[in-house]
Amino acid sequence: MAVQLPKYISFMRPKHVLDETNLKLLFGLKLKQLRLEKNLSLQSLATASGVSVSYLNEIEKGKKYPKAEKIASIANALDVSYDWMVSLQMSKKLGPVSELLQSKLLKELPLDVFGIDRSQLFELLSSAPVKLNAFINTVIEISRNYGMRVEDLYFSALRSYQEMHDNYFEEIEQMVDSFISKHKLDHSKPIAAEALAGILEKEYNYVIVEDGLSQQPELKELRSVLIPGKQPRLLLNKDLSKTQKAFIFGREAGFMFMNISSRSHTTSWVAFDSFNEVINNFKGSYFSCALFLNRSNVINWLKEILSERSLNIQHFQELMNRYIVSPEILLHRLTTLLPRYFGIHELFFLRFSTQHGTEEYELTKEIHLSGLQSPHPNMLNEHYCRRWVSISILQELAKEVKTGTYTQSLCRVQRSKYFGSNKEYLIISFAKPMVFGSRKHNSVSIGLLINDQLKKKVKFWNDPQIPIRMVGETCERCIATDCNERVERPLFITQQQKIENLKLALSALRD
Repeated sequence: MAVQLPKYISFMRPKHVLDETNLKLLFGLKLKQLRLEKNLSLQSLATASGVSVSYLNEIEKGKKYPKAEKIASIANALDVSYDWMVSLQMSKKLGPVSELLQSKLLKELPLDVFGIDRSQLFELLSSAPVKLNAFINTVIEISRNYGMRVEDLYFSALRSYQEMHDNYFEEIEQMVDSFISKHKLDHSKPIAAEALAGILEKEYNYVIVEDGLSQQPELKELRSVLIPGKQPRLLLNKDLSKTQKAFIFGREAGFMFMNISSRSHTTSWVAFDSFNEVINNFKGSYFSCALFLNRSNVINWLKEILSERSLNIQHFQELMNRYIVSPEILLHRLTTLLPRYFGIHELFFLRFSTQHGTEEYELTKEIHLSGLQSPHPNMLNEHYCRRWVSISILQELAKEVKTGTYTQSLCRVQRSKYFGSNKEYLIISFAKPMVFGSRKHNSVSIGLLINDQLKKKVKFWNDPQIPIRMVGETCERCIATDCNERVERPLFITQQQKIENLKLALSALRD
């Protein structure tokens, strides 16, 4: 498999053929810039070119693209060649705007998700291109410094999309109900991987290859690869557990049942070519998650455990065993149902990954509802707080794996209070190897902000058996002075203090 190079937001991905709208806008920007550089009014240019003022105004706004003879007249009036006028080349001042218009980014970004009308954005580009260029340049510089990729932007947009809907999508829930009804599946029992494989093979003409990736070592980290066609071939990693295999089958069934064709063909993404693929991938995973954990079953289960005064973490293990699902599927399902049916909106989901034998932890998946909660990702390679249960449970897992005492996924609960903040979270965390025997370990956590609504709905929130810990965000930004878990000096805090001391010293000179 070819190595995928990072696709930076600085528009390093290949340019695409401009659509008509962007071509009009680019031509209009170039015309306006040339006219202003030559200190010509619209009336002056109209007189020199024979093109009316109103038509020139429409061109500059990106609403019209003139015919060849008009372009020739305008180019002659501006003392530039026809070829340069119709080329995509722009001056240095408008370079980044030109790059933006020639990239796929504007076309692929779900501007409607953010309430942005595409025509209004184009109007802004045409009315203040130089000022906007400075802003775009700043964004590009930041993206380069922090190594951001286009995919990072897509995932940020997806998280915003999830947050806008409280991560609950009724239309997908109804599609799941229809699928269950059509295939006469019993959602009160575990849905067998074999049943879903049969549906894929008989109804959608799939060929499932149980050990389809071993011949190419580069693919060993992937769980599955789909080779599309009239007879799609689904290649599976031979080390998949039954739970993982069932989830993949459920996801593929979801894609087919919802008639989704634009999607990733690998379970773990390698690269996305559009935001549409990111959204559709999410829909397929949501479908599979809802298929195995039917909403009515989970809602009834939640009503029972949330009403208890003390937390029994064994209840979580029992539910996972009952429906044969992984901790990640369970916690994802909780993020969809807690806001909708219990009014618990301020929550987050996190997945951390580490290689066995290392102390390096990477935040590989996140969902934040009702604003960005802590913890959150950092792009400065700072060290996440080792007091988080999401990290400490991975350290505990590493010890069990090393001593050979690991038997099943670990579950730990913690109330986390943040240094210098009044925020406190109730966090439930699980940890397990990615597949049994794998050196890659994952922890998944759901964090619920402890507020009045949570105290009403979650009766065990102040269970005295739940440990309470003071935590920070990263070691570099933590104000704790006597932390045994610290792995790096508080560099950011030290720098801030130096600046404050400098301000005080400068202020003293004026007194």
